[in-house]
Amino acid sequence: MKIILFDIDGTLVKAGGAGVRALDHAVKAMTGRPNACDSVQIQGATDKSNFENAFKVGKGRKPTKKELAELTDKYVARLPAEVEASVKAGKYFKVKGVEKFLVKLSALPGVMIGLGTGNLKDGAFIKLEPSGLMKHFAFGGYGCDSHHRSEVLEKAVERASELAKAGIKPGEVFVIGDTHRDVEAAKEAGYHSGVVLDGFGEPRALMRSNPELMAKDFSDLRPWLIWLGLEKDPRGVSRGTYICPDSPIEHAHYGRTGMDLNDIETGIQRLRAEKNKITGGKKPRTGKAK
Repeated sequence: MKIILFDIDGTLVKAGGAGVRALDHAVKAMTGRPNACDSVQIQGATDKSNFENAFKVGKGRKPTKKELAELTDKYVARLPAEVEASVKAGKYFKVKGVEKFLVKLSALPGVMIGLGTGNLKDGAFIKLEPSGLMKHFAFGGYGCDSHHRSEVLEKAVERASELAKAGIKPGEVFVIGDTHRDVEAAKEAGYHSGVVLDGFGEPRALMRSNPELMAKDFSDLRPWLIWLGLEKDPRGVSRGTYICPDSPIEHAHYGRTGMDLNDIETGIQRLRAEKNKITGGKKPRTGKAK
């Protein structure tokens, strides 16, 4: 059995800021403060945390239980219009290769695909609706389940276990996201972690979080399928072991992460390329006097 959990924003789809606009609208309606999300670190957090933090920006305090429920209702009511606006503006799209990936995974026996997202359940469905991808997901863990992403993932696995009527070991769970928080949550729960670099994650934070697999997107499925253990590594490497390791250090690292040194170097090169896009190729200052 393999349980594969996908984040939504930046991993499955990019909704063109629809969620942020909907939350800004809800906070302004309740507190009068515009653009509250400008002061909140949204990416990688759960909606429960984001809603509380955005409300606090507008009101100066955390919301009461009643206020949080009202804020949530206003957000969910506004979100469909914001998603539709992103679609009409050409700012809503699926992450490259993800639909082909999901179709392939859905056809494989012994594989269950679910959501592991910080979005509220209603919000998750609304964001995915234009993509047509929701049909691939029979279960999930959502931002309404917990403030903590690791608990969201664990809830998804619990639901998968109920559907499968079987116990699921942590080593059978693979989490795919786009931020370091996805990786950290997966590790906290004892699950495998992989990330797409063409999402919303900050490259340096992603590198520090040390996921097992990093790839730009899903345009090349082979690395993902090898990582999931669904295809054989053409170099003759199986997860956790080397037929002929180049060094004891490399062997130990692969046994811990499922990555060899070539994988790491490729990941570093990709992250450097992403960093250069952001910085324009400028080198950081050294601090030395001119």
